[in-house]
Amino acid sequence: MPYEPPTHTVERSLRATTGAKIVAGVDEVGRGAWAGPVTVCAAVTGLRRPPEGLTDSKLLTVKRRTELAEVLQGWVTSYALGHASPEEIDDLGMTAALRLAAVRALEELPVRPDAVILDGKHDYLGTPWKVRTVIKGDQSCVAVAAASVIAKVQRDKMMAELGMDHADFGFADNAGYPSPVHKAALEVRGPTPYHRLSWAYLDALPQWRHLKKVRSWTGSSVPEIEGQLGFDF
Repeated sequence: MPYEPPTHTVERSLRATTGAKIVAGVDEVGRGAWAGPVTVCAAVTGLRRPPEGLTDSKLLTVKRRTELAEVLQGWVTSYALGHASPEEIDDLGMTAALRLAAVRALEELPVRPDAVILDGKHDYLGTPWKVRTVIKGDQSCVAVAAASVIAKVQRDKMMAELGMDHADFGFADNAGYPSPVHKAALEVRGPTPYHRLSWAYLDALPQWRHLKKVRSWTGSSVPEIEGQLGFDF
């Protein structure tokens, strides 16, 4: 399916309006998975012409995405990955875990960016970062698209490695997201050490429900439910 290639339009705007010299594109992967970390990539690309075919990682085949990630790692000015573990997701909630992973990625860059282009409509980073949110930024912004591809390929590789001792769950194929193989293994074997134990899928598993973690919400806090899908058979 044809798609418009990403541009530097947002980055040029940020440079012009804020005086930013270094702009990082940030994207996440793993938000809706039942197992594994949430992973964030921060990528700085400058204003150079991107590699052919760059777009949102979800629009690429596995083969093309893997090839492109290898090219991008040598093409970008710099990039870094940050992760929040399943335990941190359970303890903090997804929004705070995303921020933790993003800050870890941004702070690993060799030079701190002056501004950040964040994929989506919600700014989960906040101060002190100067953030511009862009819906479908992984399709329209070069730096965010680059971050999208690198994050997806790196997390998929990580999940395949984690799944070597848990072959029944099919992590090499589903990367910790719900799939028929994943659901069947959960029913029989219960969650692995890599599963998020505060999520709703455990409600549909009576024999494993006692493992569910419940966070304490205080004040006006509202439990986060994004991505916390149950079995839905």
